[in-house]
Amino acid sequence: MSVTREQVAKIASLARIRMTDEELDRMAPELSQILDWVEQLGEVDVTGVEPMTAVIPNTLRLRADEVDADPLTGGNRREDVLANAPVAEHGFFGVPKVIE
Repeated sequence: MSVTREQVAKIASLARIRMTDEELDRMAPELSQILDWVEQLGEVDVTGVEPMTAVIPNTLRLRADEVDADPLTGGNRREDVLANAPVAEHGFFGVPKVIE
């Protein structure tokens, strides 16, 4: 794929990047080479290859989502926590509206 100088100028304008004439002339073949390389990647046969998110296998360590039954360190202490709140509304911390 060939990128023209005018296309580079349009992209620079959209990105709000000021480029000199020399930079535009230098960037057009570079972008063309990058797009040619991306087209080559599209020609690679990837049938049977699983998509991956990382190079090494990665598994999350999960734990049970349980509330500790201990009354001092466990959960279910909403009233105790909200006692520290300057304003509590409907069982939650009340905060002022922030509108810009």
